[in-house]
Amino acid sequence: MEHDNVLVHEDMPDELAIALAPTEISHPAEEGSEADTAHTMQGLLDASDYGMNLPARGEIRQGTIARISPTEILVDIGAKSEGVISGRELERIDEATRSRFQVGQEILVYVVSPEDKNGNIVLSYTRAQEEQDWRDAERLRDSQEIYQGVVAGFNKGGLLIKIGKVRGFMPASQLGPGRRKGQNETPEERWGALVGQPIQVKVIEVDRARNRLILSERAAIKESRERQRQELLASLKEGEVRTGRVISLADFGAFVDLGGADGLVHLSELSHKRVNHPKDLLKVGQEVQVQVLSVDRERKRIALSMKRLEEDPWQRIQRTYKQGQLVEATITKLAKFGAFARLHGEDPPVEGLIHISELSEGRIAHPKEVVKEGQVVTLRVIRVDPERKRIGLSLKKVASPAYADLDWRQAMQATDEGHPTTDDSFTEAPPPDRAEVRARRRRAKARARARGEEEEFDE
Repeated sequence: MEHDNVLVHEDMPDELAIALAPTEISHPAEEGSEADTAHTMQGLLDASDYGMNLPARGEIRQGTIARISPTEILVDIGAKSEGVISGRELERIDEATRSRFQVGQEILVYVVSPEDKNGNIVLSYTRAQEEQDWRDAERLRDSQEIYQGVVAGFNKGGLLIKIGKVRGFMPASQLGPGRRKGQNETPEERWGALVGQPIQVKVIEVDRARNRLILSERAAIKESRERQRQELLASLKEGEVRTGRVISLADFGAFVDLGGADGLVHLSELSHKRVNHPKDLLKVGQEVQVQVLSVDRERKRIALSMKRLEEDPWQRIQRTYKQGQLVEATITKLAKFGAFARLHGEDPPVEGLIHISELSEGRIAHPKEVVKEGQVVTLRVIRVDPERKRIGLSLKKVASPAYADLDWRQAMQATDEGHPTTDDSFTEAPPPDRAEVRARRRRAKARARARGEEEEFDE
């Protein structure tokens, strides 16, 4: 037999025949059918909510502004209805921020209530911003990036610095070296001048449960200086001139900060003048110009010089002093081999050597037989060696006839330079006795030949 297109065989087992037989549909009674239908439809609508991503209290969501009015802002957060920011929550948003809002703009919102008594999803923008600020703080902690903040306040233990709306604290121990003050000062005296000032910090601790955000300027300075140091080491070139600041002085030289990396100006490179200690020439904090001598990038060492930027006095000495010239000097030191004399009028001071053989015509055992320390003497320049930075002087040749012509010419030149002539005042000096000069030169050459010094008098 056949029931509604289902074929049932007579020889089928009863259980199978019953299973294949169509079920009779019973129709509900007329009364109450509309209420049941409404209940069924509500159930279907409620079931559809599962696909609408219902929000939960305290959740942070990314939403899109759907409508803006003076009294509320509607935000689409992907739920069955739009969320609303209104009332006090709207008033907490500053006017500048509200003026920048636009329909279609994505913003972060905090779910205050999934549904109020009117069925609205209540949202907060300011609480979401605070949550975003905490997220930013955590990101800064994890990445160890340097944050540029502003000192918002202080207490007896340190400074207050905000990251967005979240207030962070920087203990006094985490301030940079230049900001640490005396322990006996009041908090106002120690920190008052810093309020409103920019400051670079790193986040070293974030604890939302305890509302704890700890910052450090010292760590930021260390990180910043290391980065600057690497950049500076990579860019420095030997021979270039840089401006730096003296940061410390030691017996062996001065350390100069070039803007991220420190270089050493050795004592011998401070000046052409004799310097016993860097403090005699420099002060901490002083700005100086230096020349880069060498850069050791592996060992991170920079050698600098200040005296290379000064004129080498020996270049001037070579221009100023000539062989045979008479000079005034003061005996400064005696040694077995001769005496040292400081030339007058030189800054930095210049010393020359009077060899023991140039002190007297006769043989002497020690310079003290002829001169003494502090004695002012007239000497003759016999050699100038700028490469070896040496100048040779002679006492015994001061009155040597071999230099008679030279002395006469120098005297005439000095007279002309010191007393300019005019037609009314000029009086010609009598010429020297040439025969007498030649006779003196012959006698001097004879004496020099006997001592093996004839070359000293060659023209």
